[in-house]
Amino acid sequence: MTDTSAVKRALAAQRIETPSWAFGNSGTRFKVFAQPGVPRTPEEKIADAAVVHRFTGVAPTVALHIPWDRVDDYQALADHAASLGVGIGAINTNVFQDDDYKLGSVTNPDPGVRRKATDHLLEAVGIMDATGSRDLKLWFSDGINYPGQDDLRNRQDRLAAALREAYDRLGDQQRILLEYKLFEPAFYATDVPDWGTSYAHCVELGEKATVCIDTGHHAPGTNIEFIVAFLLRQQKLGAFDFNSRFYADDDLMAGAADPFQLFRIMYEIVRGDALDPAYGINFMLDQCHNIETKIPAIIRSVMNIQEATAKALLVDREALAKAQHDGDVLEANGVLMDAYNTDVRPLLAEVRADMGLDPDPVAAYRRSGYQERIVAERVGGRQAGWGA
Repeated sequence: MTDTSAVKRALAAQRIETPSWAFGNSGTRFKVFAQPGVPRTPEEKIADAAVVHRFTGVAPTVALHIPWDRVDDYQALADHAASLGVGIGAINTNVFQDDDYKLGSVTNPDPGVRRKATDHLLEAVGIMDATGSRDLKLWFSDGINYPGQDDLRNRQDRLAAALREAYDRLGDQQRILLEYKLFEPAFYATDVPDWGTSYAHCVELGEKATVCIDTGHHAPGTNIEFIVAFLLRQQKLGAFDFNSRFYADDDLMAGAADPFQLFRIMYEIVRGDALDPAYGINFMLDQCHNIETKIPAIIRSVMNIQEATAKALLVDREALAKAQHDGDVLEANGVLMDAYNTDVRPLLAEVRADMGLDPDPVAAYRRSGYQERIVAERVGGRQAGWGA
């Protein structure tokens, strides 16, 4: 039988990192839809992230994206975050928006462009030093559109050289999180297209390099929980970017498209004793809220992950192990399904109440008046958004 008190302790200790960019304006490839009250500065993004933490109790860090969150004084930005009760999380690099990167960044055939891109990675490590961040988050849009456009093997050599230079710049308590993506914007060959490529580069780099799984970056039907289990076994799973997709990388709210998949992923985390923050996995959101109000959407994503986690923690692992040992296929599947079909909302309401929080974070946020206040106050100036 599952120890409910242990489940509640694990849920109270869970940590989910929010992304600064999700609080700004965003959209599709065709249109960015502006919303009143979105942040105009990195400081206002952090203020919104602090509100999410205030109502959920499990989101104490916010990831930054450079140059979207560039400031003159990063120590002051970290102090600002601390004054609001949150900290700076992963530092995300951007080597995909400049015109120079049309043919790639760190894998570009032009050594001058490669130098520019690698210098940006090193700049990000300097920001980590100033903010106390542990994680350097790397995603490369690099790839090619046509056969013969560039040498596939040479591009991997260039990638490895840039990663090595960034890795060697890391401090003792810092690490690289190397993300991957099946396709887009490169359509013929992406330089880091899958978990195996990311894993191979991380193994080559050393123990301070780990894989980041973005749940929207796979081919349809990919068994993501298998990837989770494998990387946990190899001690190379460093982070998640949680979101949902229906067709491609839609960056929708976590758990919106396939909550059962999210449950299966979180079960492998629980099975691997990797939920505790001390294990070191950074559970991040990476989302693009195009038509929904930003803060409630992020709160809902946090709650969806909490619900999937609660169900994963309720799996009767002794009964499951027995059924697996006995070869009882239906019973083993039934144990998992019993946990998944449990309504965990009352349990999470108890956890929040024990933490001194409102049992319904979204409703509490709506009653708070914060949304109305930021709409009234954030008038004038440039609103933050993709590329801002």
